[in-house]
This record gives sequence, structure tokens and C-alpha cells, in this order.
Amino acid sequence: MSRFLRRTGGHFGGKRSNDHSTLFRWPVRQLSAALREGHLSARELLEHYLQRIRRLNPQLNAFVYVDFDGAADAASASDARLQAGQALSALEGIPVAIKDNLLMGKCPANWGSALYAGYVPDHDELPVAKLRSSGAILLGKTNVPEFAMRGFTGNAVYGVTRNPWNLALTPGGSSGGAVAAVAAGLAPLALATDGGGSIRRPASYTSLVGLKPSIGRILRGNGFPQLMYDCEVVGPIARGVDDARLLFDAIVEQPAAAPADRRAEPRILYVDKFGDIPVDPKILRLCSAAADRFVQLGYSVDRARLPFPIEAAVSAWQTVTAAGFAAFAQGHSAFSESASADFIAQAKAGERLSAAEYQDAVQCLFDFRKAMARAFERIDLIMTPAAAAQPWPAQEVFPPVIAGREVGPRGHAVFTPWVNACGHPAIALPAGFDEESLPVGFQLIAALAGDEYLLDIAQEYETAFPWSHLWPDFAVA
Repeated sequence: MSRFLRRTGGHFGGKRSNDHSTLFRWPVRQLSAALREGHLSARELLEHYLQRIRRLNPQLNAFVYVDFDGAADAASASDARLQAGQALSALEGIPVAIKDNLLMGKCPANWGSALYAGYVPDHDELPVAKLRSSGAILLGKTNVPEFAMRGFTGNAVYGVTRNPWNLALTPGGSSGGAVAAVAAGLAPLALATDGGGSIRRPASYTSLVGLKPSIGRILRGNGFPQLMYDCEVVGPIARGVDDARLLFDAIVEQPAAAPADRRAEPRILYVDKFGDIPVDPKILRLCSAAADRFVQLGYSVDRARLPFPIEAAVSAWQTVTAAGFAAFAQGHSAFSESASADFIAQAKAGERLSAAEYQDAVQCLFDFRKAMARAFERIDLIMTPAAAAQPWPAQEVFPPVIAGREVGPRGHAVFTPWVNACGHPAIALPAGFDEESLPVGFQLIAALAGDEYLLDIAQEYETAFPWSHLWPDFAVA
């Protein structure tokens, strides 16, 4: 057994127990059953996680603010509903971490920037409000990079977040605080955002499940400005697929598309590289093995290249983001004094865009989405690695070299942003562990509005090849 892996289990059984030391290992549905059956109270469950936060968070820096009083009040209200048999949802009494770029009423929201120092909103952002109304207990805020726009997690306000599987390394970004919290057992679930892979890549670095829902399935509103047009969406981070589904179900607003007939042998297109971009050989090996597992499950797996170009769509995604930064900067007089140089440069690039150039970029996104809809008439799922590089030193913004070749700031992130451009649902799942006991993940992409279908496929994979019983030493020592 690797020095980083620990197999753990544990349950209450049929009666109430005073030993709460193993609660963090439980899946959410089991915790929910214990709460409903009176074997556990929401206050007890909350205190279990708060104790773990107090003990482990100083080394991780996953949480940047914990709402001790607000969470305690919410847990007491949850206990009253549970005792009356009036649970609001399957998440009644379940603690959830909130990524710091999502507004949570009466809690600081810094967005990783000194620009928002001292900002405490008086309201919840729409999906956070939806989650609160489900009876979930909102624990507090998790760390992000500046403006939640980098592939590592660290900022001048709160410092650097570390990976529970190796504290010297990054958990990725921008949802690094969220995945660190869940992977270390500081929270069973986290609500996060994905604008270019910010849920999927960090999930792959921490052996978690990360769902980027379809555009429009989870509504936004009353939050920070959306800098990336409609490409950034809110989604769940969890240890297992069923946990992720429970959080998704609690906040989804738009109804699911009519379920398509599932083929007897679903078709997966597995793409391990985009052109000649470098990919860590360890990632290629483990993701290839994961593709083989789908063959064992009865899927048709075709190993080929993408049947459509993505370069123009990714460029359009970058263009609308630059325009978003320009508009944001113009509305904040202190932006140039507070933001890092690369974001100031991005805003200036956006200012130089003409209306025609912006409209061309938006039209490119629309055209790409039409092309993707046609592509998914021929295939059921696309599978790729979730990231091109394994985690790198925690303080570094990006890995400068992958597979012996120099790369730029987005070299590790090449597999994910095109999915944000098209708006389709995608889920990151664990593929296994490399020789250094670091997690590797892959992503599956389904047709637009096929989120539930994607979760079904992911659940089938997890049931056959489970991973949630494996924990980093840091979490269980």
C-alpha cells in the first residue's frame, strides 16, 4: 500500500453511536439517512467537520473563512425540521463548502483580490440561496486565485492552498480550496465554478468527482460580474458520483432534456492528445487504462482525434473573457492599483477590441455549439485526460515544462476550455494514481443538457471501479 493511500470505512449500523470520528468518511446519502433516522444530529455532524477544519486547515489553507455562528444556527434549525419530519431535501443538515467567488450572505467575499478587501455581501448568490433553501449547512468560503482565473490556488490576500495528497504541491485552480477541503475531509461537498476547467482539473488532482453542468442548467444571479460571457457555470465537487448528483439535484433549475434511448453499446470517442501538445506520460498511461475499463463495461471506445476543430472556439472564449475584464476594470476605479499585471494587460487587450471583433467572437461560440450538437449525433461521449500535467509546486502559477517540453501558462489546461466554449456537460473522474501516489483524472463530455445521462455513466464506472475508500495520509493520520 502506498504511503499516501489509506482504505477507510465505517458506519453507525442500526443504532446511535457516540463515536463520530469516522463521519467524514461517509457518503452523503448515508449521512442523510442517519440524520433522518435520528442516529445523528445536524449539530453533531457540523461539529465533527468544524473540529477537522480547526485541526487540518492551518496546513492546507482550504477555507479562508468559516461561518461558525451562521452554520451553528442553520444546524439548529435543521435539527428542528428533522425532528418534525420536515426535511427540505436530501441535503438537509449536510455541511457544504462555498467557493469564494460565489457570494454567501454575511460572509467575506474577496474573489482572491485586494479589490474586494472588506467586502461582506448581505445576500446569497442565486445558486447559494438555492442550496441554503435545501437545508444544507453552509460552512464558509474556500480559497481561490485572483479573480478565480488561474490554474493554481493562491493570492495576495489569503496565501497559497495546498494539495492534501502532497502538501508541497498545488491542488490546481481555480477551485483549489474547494477540492482541498473535500479531499481532506473538511467538508463532504463543495459548490464551485468552472469557466475553463476550474472544477474538473482540481478534481483530477485530488481524486474527486467534479461536474461542469450544461450552460443554463444552474442559473446565476446576484453575484460577482461574470467575466466569461456564459462560459462559466456553477457545479458540485464531491468524493463520489452520487454525492455530486445530490448537490446538483438540489440546485438545478432548468428541467432535464427528454432522455434519449441509450444504445446497447454506448459510443465513446477517446482523445488522448490535441495535436502535438505535450502530455505527461503518466497521465496518458492511466487515462488509457481508464478507457479500457469502459470497454470492459460494454462500451464501444474509438481512439482517435477530435472530429472538429477547437482552436477558433478557444480563441473566441479568450476574446469574450478579455472583453469581460475590460468592462469590469472600467467599472472599478481601483482595478489598476489592485489587480496583478497580467490581469491589467488582459483588461487593456479587451479595451482594444472593436464591437465587430466582440460580435465575431460571440458568433464563433454559437457556430461551435451548433457543430458540437451535430458531432454528438454520431457519438455518445468524448473522453480526454482532465489535465496535461500533474500537480506542481504550490506557490508556482503553472508548470513551465510538460513531458520535457516548455509550455506557457495554459499548457496544463488544454483539455478543458473548449468544453466551456460549447457549453456541454463534463465530469472529471479518477483514473488512478501515478508512481508518486498522486491522483490522475479524466473527463467525460456528453451532449448538451445530458447532465443526468453523464452522471448515470459516471456512476456505472464508479460502481465497477470504486475510489472513494482511498484517502490521503494527511486526512486520516
